[in-house]
Amino acid sequence: MSSNENYRKLLSEELHRISPEEYKSSEKHPFVIVLDNIRSASNVGSAFRTGDSLRVEAVYLCGYTCVPPNKELQKTALGAQLSVPWKHFDQTVDALSDLKSQGYEIVSVEQVEHSTMLQDFRVDKNKKYAFVFGNEVHGVADEVIAQSDCCLEIPQYGTKHSFNVSVTCGIVLWEAVRQFLFE
Repeated sequence: MSSNENYRKLLSEELHRISPEEYKSSEKHPFVIVLDNIRSASNVGSAFRTGDSLRVEAVYLCGYTCVPPNKELQKTALGAQLSVPWKHFDQTVDALSDLKSQGYEIVSVEQVEHSTMLQDFRVDKNKKYAFVFGNEVHGVADEVIAQSDCCLEIPQYGTKHSFNVSVTCGIVLWEAVRQFLFE
């Protein structure tokens, strides 16, 4: 295929999307997104959309992270906040306690000493994971890092020291789902 004439955008009905009702009853990947004091409602909406597209179990909204209904969140979530289950916790450490009691491994995505680079992280198909994404300015809180079973870091090669939290969420969750489904 060397010519662009061989490409055609697929129509919505050709994408075989499931309905929000089908999503709710479908088998999920054993992953939860935990948002630790996220300032931007757009980032929260994006996390919901990523969670929906990768069929995660839930999104945990912690601290002052906004919750549905929220106009700005809805603008980026495009309805995903209606399909992906969510819970709110005043304190992120309480969310982690809840997740640990359900058998989740807590994986904070943060640049710390002795972090595991994303390419070296291996998903164990017999475990469930809660991936914690931190505040846009301050990152994952120290008390959350202290309760983590692992800290992941995404290698970066430019002048900036971090990705936007919504981009980070997409990169990490895609890699986790890829490993879960294909390795």
